[in-house]
Amino acid sequence: MPPTLLFDLTEIDLNAQPLFDRDAICAVNPQRFEMQQLDGILWCDKDKGCILGYKDVTGKEFWTRGHIPGRPLMPGVIQIESAAQLLSFFVKQIYEESGFVGFGGIDRAKFRAPIEPGCRLYLLGHITEARPGRRYVCDVQGVVSQTLAFEATISGMKV
Repeated sequence: MPPTLLFDLTEIDLNAQPLFDRDAICAVNPQRFEMQQLDGILWCDKDKGCILGYKDVTGKEFWTRGHIPGRPLMPGVIQIESAAQLLSFFVKQIYEESGFVGFGGIDRAKFRAPIEPGCRLYLLGHITEARPGRRYVCDVQGVVSQTLAFEATISGMKV
């Protein structure tokens, strides 16, 4: 049985205008062009350390031609990159951490369902450890069509 979601998505308006759009994300995160893997932030709760973002997966992603020809599947490493960008945005924008927050590691990851072009990947994050100025640890989940697609624990660190 898959784990429960980090927070209840039915309590959030998934059709609302984003709190932060792609341009606002670009003002905080340095990734650009084919490496920008976060399209919007729909909700966050600083006190609970929770955030909900999304990535609209299109047929124009750089990986669709070669992973896998005839049946493009979002690579796990790109899923984790999306989650890392969510964590970086949260720490810099909401927790007001200055400077560059880089990807520090994966403590665990499990991929449960395919992610294909044409879907919206919701990214759920919950900060489980915060050492301001040093390191942040976050549980993350990816959800597509109400199905848990991946889960991981990732860390970021101030570089």
